[in-house]
Amino acid sequence: MAGRQLANKWLKTEALLSNADVAAHIPQTRLYNANTLRQMLHQYRMVVIKPLRGGGGYGVIKVTYAGGVYAFTYMSRQSRFSSFETMFRSLNRMKVRRKYMIQQGINLARIGGRPIDYRVKVVKEGGAWVYRSMVGRLARPGLFVTNLCKGGTQLSAKEGLTRSLRRRAASPKRREMRTLTNTCIHILENSFPGIAELGFDYGVDMNGKIWIFEVNTRPQ
Repeated sequence: MAGRQLANKWLKTEALLSNADVAAHIPQTRLYNANTLRQMLHQYRMVVIKPLRGGGGYGVIKVTYAGGVYAFTYMSRQSRFSSFETMFRSLNRMKVRRKYMIQQGINLARIGGRPIDYRVKVVKEGGAWVYRSMVGRLARPGLFVTNLCKGGTQLSAKEGLTRSLRRRAASPKRREMRTLTNTCIHILENSFPGIAELGFDYGVDMNGKIWIFEVNTRPQ
């Protein structure tokens, strides 16, 4: 039995933000509109916009601001603009027709110049949560999304962490990811009774900090 499913990313993010320890690992996340996008771009220089519903990297776009130039990247295609207004109009034509959220961009640790993130999958069996997998997803060359359905390469989490960070950091980072996952399971189960399957998408930045990008109740 799959258990309760919750498609809306914003609701799950709100629940996790209620815990101060977990909130420290969540990138700044806001609902999509022009003013918020401009403000976050000027603050972080890079953000990612993504539909509130949907997975597999569907509709995810990276937006940047540097040296007075605005740009966005969808899959391998980049478009550049001299003004925010022109960029925003073009961005609205490019994005899918769903409600979006904006997330602070994170400079992920890389392997051979390709960003890597992590998927941790847990299921509830006989009243207890069991870890099913903990894997790294290495982006296809030229892409910023790591999804396997978009050509990403799957590695073990140990290999991904060892190759993208210092070798000795791999085991502590895996333990930290598990501790964070256990805390999030408790929060989400209290907030959304009936869930029985969760997929956590984590990023580790170049300084080794773990970030929670999203949680899926129907992980692929």
